[in-house]
Amino acid sequence: MNKKQQAGGGIQWGRMLKKLNPYTIQKGFRYLKHYGPKEFWIRLHERFEPEEVPYGPWYEAYIPDKAELEKQKKHKFAYTPRISVAVPAFRTPEVFLRQMIQSLLDQTYPNWELCIANGSPDDTEMTAILKEYASADRRICVRDLGENLGIAGNTNAALTMASGEFVGLLDHDDLLAPNALYEIVKKLNEDRELDAVYTDEDKVTTDLSEHFQPHLKPDFNLDLLRSNNYICHFFVVRKTIVDKVGGFRQEFDGAQDHDFIFRCVEEASSRVGHVPEIVYHWRTHKASTADNPASKMYAFDAGKRAIEAHLKRVGVEGEVSHTPDLGFFRVKYPVHGEPMVSIIIPNKDEKESLQACIESIREKTEYQNYEILIIENNSTSEEIFHYYKELSRDPKIRLLRWKKEFNYSAINNYGVRHAKGDYLLFLNNDVTVITPGWIKEMLGVCQRREVGAVGVKLIYPDNTIQHAGCVIGIGGIAGHMFVDMPANRTGYLHKASILQDMSAVTAACMMMKRSVFEEAGGFTEKLSVAFNDVDLCLKVRKNGSLIVYDPYVQLYHMESKTRGAEDSEAKVRRFQEEIEYMRCQWIDILRKGDPYYNKNLSLTKWNYSLRPIRGMENKEK
Repeated sequence: MNKKQQAGGGIQWGRMLKKLNPYTIQKGFRYLKHYGPKEFWIRLHERFEPEEVPYGPWYEAYIPDKAELEKQKKHKFAYTPRISVAVPAFRTPEVFLRQMIQSLLDQTYPNWELCIANGSPDDTEMTAILKEYASADRRICVRDLGENLGIAGNTNAALTMASGEFVGLLDHDDLLAPNALYEIVKKLNEDRELDAVYTDEDKVTTDLSEHFQPHLKPDFNLDLLRSNNYICHFFVVRKTIVDKVGGFRQEFDGAQDHDFIFRCVEEASSRVGHVPEIVYHWRTHKASTADNPASKMYAFDAGKRAIEAHLKRVGVEGEVSHTPDLGFFRVKYPVHGEPMVSIIIPNKDEKESLQACIESIREKTEYQNYEILIIENNSTSEEIFHYYKELSRDPKIRLLRWKKEFNYSAINNYGVRHAKGDYLLFLNNDVTVITPGWIKEMLGVCQRREVGAVGVKLIYPDNTIQHAGCVIGIGGIAGHMFVDMPANRTGYLHKASILQDMSAVTAACMMMKRSVFEEAGGFTEKLSVAFNDVDLCLKVRKNGSLIVYDPYVQLYHMESKTRGAEDSEAKVRRFQEEIEYMRCQWIDILRKGDPYYNKNLSLTKWNYSLRPIRGMENKEK
């Protein structure tokens, strides 16, 4: 270990020791019991890993200054809907209550109302405070319920008070940033068809002294919502939809917002907008699930049931289970029928790699209706042709010849023309399957009506991640996420280890519906080596189908072992031409940013770290 590593380790352990207190020690024992020693140790290191860009200074530079807030107050929107903010209140400490209400009074957008349902009539101090504010500002409406109806009942009472066109949900001890409603209305002015909008959020300590753990979200992501209630706060939805879906349901207490959001977005269809701004601050204290997830297992069981109920309503079969990370779920989709899957593998010379690949398919594949098409491309070694002869005895394997120069896109398009399957599984020759039942898992996801293609988690032989989905714009055009992160880690908000939609996945292992492939026009043959899979995925997305990253299938990948380095003048020129093609063809997404990423995240790192803000150190507080 060098001095830099020693120093880093010292800082890391210093951070851990600094946070030790009776509460965190007790919490640590709960997590140790839940995860077991090995998984606990992995998550402990992950939790206390230093931020590349510290959030505290970043947040101070990020928030709008006084001049910007004054500018927002003077702005005149063409469309000025009233937003009713519904708050279920129960025995709220005075300081929390006042700060929550003040966060509404500080809004730069004025057309709002605050609907507070008071579920603690015996708390005379709280009742007096609410009366004080309601008397001072007629936008503040209070209803004393006479009893505590529970989180669902109290929230529903607040919802019935709402007179606005849209309703937003705010917990009684949380805060809105002063520009929260402004940003929501700005989005609604940009797209008048939206039925629901959600924002980014962070957490704040009880005394408001420290903001931490920012949740920087993608645009609407169906599979991520089925994996975790990533929408959470701040969620704003049309009142007509609230009335139609019937508000909160008591049987889902603990995950009532997850259940409610599902029912709202089902009704809203695809008309769900996202504001990538941190405008909701989730206060953490000892009784809060925001910082003590293991304390409320009933909430996670309710979350599981909320996903199950959603799947039933939309007519999708799926088995929902908890993951080791509480509050994150896995949906396993069954295979319907026994459609043929055509596995297409280009190859040149690489006997050893190809053999390892084929043997792993034979060993790990439970699903039997598949064929393997090996596209031979100008091999010269005798051993590969001996191996081809051996493979030709297998009725599941067909050998095809591509006699022209290497062109990944053209070779795979050629393979598809000879494939018999309704599902195409593009596979590199330098991968080996780790996961038993891998085809069934991919096929179950790919068969869903809205899904066009499925990609997987790829791991280097040293057990670090090579691919966990692709983000457009990383490194200029597109890049893999979590590269070189230890494969046993889960990454930012566990994104390396949960099912979610993405803009692209690598074709080193990608399953696609044949009909979707053909509708997209196949691989673009101008992209002979680079970005052809990204381009295909973007064409599929443009046609309205989802690209799903499925980490429950894992393969080892040597990555480009047979292609060689980009070291000749011709290869460099070709690579530059492919970059230029992508820039011209996909200029809109490159300019606007990947909808499954977030504008506040780095395009030079692949671990979901913050994008540095210019002038962070110099901004006046």
